[in-house]
Amino acid sequence: MTTTPTSSSPLSSSTLLLSRTNSFHWPDEDEDLPSNVNSYEQLKTLPPECLNNDGTNKADYDRRPLKHMDDRGNVFTYSLNPMMYSVFLILIVELLERFSFYGVYYTQTLYLTGVYDPDWNAGLTSVDASSFVAFSTAVAYTTPFIGAICADALWGDYLSILIGSTCLYLPGVLLVALTTVPHLLGEEFNMGALSASVLVLWPLGTGIVKSVVNVFGAKQFHPLLQSSMIEQYYVNFYMSINIGALAGITLVPIMAQYNVTQAYMLPVGLLVLGILLFVSGTPRYVISKPRGDMWSSLIRSKKTKNISQQAQIYQSPAASNGGDGTQIPNIPLSTIFRITLLIVPFCVGYSQMPTTFIVQGTVMHKAFGFVDAATMNGLDAVSVLVFGYITGNILYPALAERNIKVPTTYKFAIGSFLGALAMMWALLVEYWIHRAATVSESGMPEQVSVLWQAPSYILIGWGEIFAVSAAYEVAFTASSPETKALASAVNIFCVGGIPNLICIFLVQLCHGWFRNSRGDTDLHLLEDYATAHVYKYFFVLLIILLIGMAVNLSDPVRRFVESTEQTAAELVKTPVLMKRMRSPKVSGDSVYADEESPLLNPKGLAAAMKKQKEYEEYLKYGKGPILTKMGSMRAGPSSYNSKKQKVLKKSVIHKLYKSTAAGTGTGSAVLVPPKVSRTILQNKTDSDI
Repeated sequence: MTTTPTSSSPLSSSTLLLSRTNSFHWPDEDEDLPSNVNSYEQLKTLPPECLNNDGTNKADYDRRPLKHMDDRGNVFTYSLNPMMYSVFLILIVELLERFSFYGVYYTQTLYLTGVYDPDWNAGLTSVDASSFVAFSTAVAYTTPFIGAICADALWGDYLSILIGSTCLYLPGVLLVALTTVPHLLGEEFNMGALSASVLVLWPLGTGIVKSVVNVFGAKQFHPLLQSSMIEQYYVNFYMSINIGALAGITLVPIMAQYNVTQAYMLPVGLLVLGILLFVSGTPRYVISKPRGDMWSSLIRSKKTKNISQQAQIYQSPAASNGGDGTQIPNIPLSTIFRITLLIVPFCVGYSQMPTTFIVQGTVMHKAFGFVDAATMNGLDAVSVLVFGYITGNILYPALAERNIKVPTTYKFAIGSFLGALAMMWALLVEYWIHRAATVSESGMPEQVSVLWQAPSYILIGWGEIFAVSAAYEVAFTASSPETKALASAVNIFCVGGIPNLICIFLVQLCHGWFRNSRGDTDLHLLEDYATAHVYKYFFVLLIILLIGMAVNLSDPVRRFVESTEQTAAELVKTPVLMKRMRSPKVSGDSVYADEESPLLNPKGLAAAMKKQKEYEEYLKYGKGPILTKMGSMRAGPSSYNSKKQKVLKKSVIHKLYKSTAAGTGTGSAVLVPPKVSRTILQNKTDSDI
């Protein structure tokens, strides 16, 4: 039975006091609000505004006892254990989606050149197949812009994932599988159907899903009371990515050697399973409507180009504490683009794994009778898992204990250096292949084992930990709060879009180096490969990576990036909320005459700063990742950050929700203290979760 505590309640000496006027007092108003609420014991200490119960729906309270109101007055409820309540479904979906993507992605070059089925294939040469796959990858890494727009301004996260996977992703993968069936789509191999799937449907679908699914999982956690749990979610999310990728890279290429149709139907079946699992969890998800922030950000960025720097400001911590009020400028997307461009040289080398490395491995001897060039790509995922653990849990913490912070540009340089080592090893393998071909002409065939490619994949994977992960981090931390979705899309474009376009240009420019003695670019036989000059292409890649390393080691570049990161750090500490505020009509001299942003009105600047104090504590609740549409590799702020986490005080939580409701024009009565009996909470145990 649910009761309503009053001022005369016997629980008043040890728990929260609720009066009939819905006011309350805490024994210790300076007590920190917990950021990892996952038990009923912790519920007993929470302010009533955080609890989901009006005394009428006990079942709903048991499932999702936490409540939160966003800055627009929307109320959401959360489970005490989101990971087991709903997030595990999202992780399984991501695992199956990555299995499908990488299983098809790393086998396309061999499929297009007829290695899997000499009698039924696209008949492309090695160079044309590499360019085809590179263009598909470029599309896949460009479409996150579309995913961000769909989620932010059109459909929201949930519908974007559902529409992207069912209307684009699944039909694309299915069409690829159908092209493997002889004469099913025509008497001749249907290159048009394959192009539609690999160049349009499949990359569009994966780009949309890729940009949304990780943040949708993070939104299942209460942004205040479970903020510290989000970082662990990203770790689990990242593990799901790599487990799915490793399984797809291992199983699909092996199956394709025996039956390519069955191999490609496996990703189709698993993707269908993933979609069904995703839909089955719909009642459990926290689903928010699109905010439309992207459009306002785009409009605002255009309007503020010619406005003085003081109009595009955030208040520094010093100002909020009574200091000199130093004003911190906003960070434009062009700055994020310039920073993420620094990893393009490494990503050019990274992009060789599904293309040139596979062309090289095609003329090498299979290991153990089934490990071919496509299967070798699995070593990249293994390398990322192993070196990611070593770097994140051993190297970085050890450096942090000694107060050593590796500059972001140095991380980019380390990645480029490891990529350069990978190209050097590829050149050594080239030498062995040419030597083996010479011996073969003398009547003693001796193919080089494909396992000798392993160091190249391992070095590239190790480089990802420094270059790619650092790029995701800087794109997240250095971007302004309202442009993080676009910043993430810009970063993904620099990781996969621009590098693959460069690779297409380089392959066409160096086309003559891929010609065999017959004058064509069909290089899947050892004797043909040996008469080409692919090693010159690897030399070009080596030079690009060394240039990238040198640029990132230069002092001007390092100072530029560090300055941007320092500015971004100030923005995170105490940002001024630049939201559209609803208020009654006032005269032109009012501080809110410019309704879109009071900061753009010089007369309203001082009052806007004062208004910011109502939101200040809310915005400083912790260091968990701000939820944005970003790439799947993103795993929140660095876990080795030794700074003390900022927390929200229990004494201000009622002011937060009351101010938020009032600021939206809905009134403070939207969220009233719930009538939750503390006796019910005391009778609950953690096993009831």
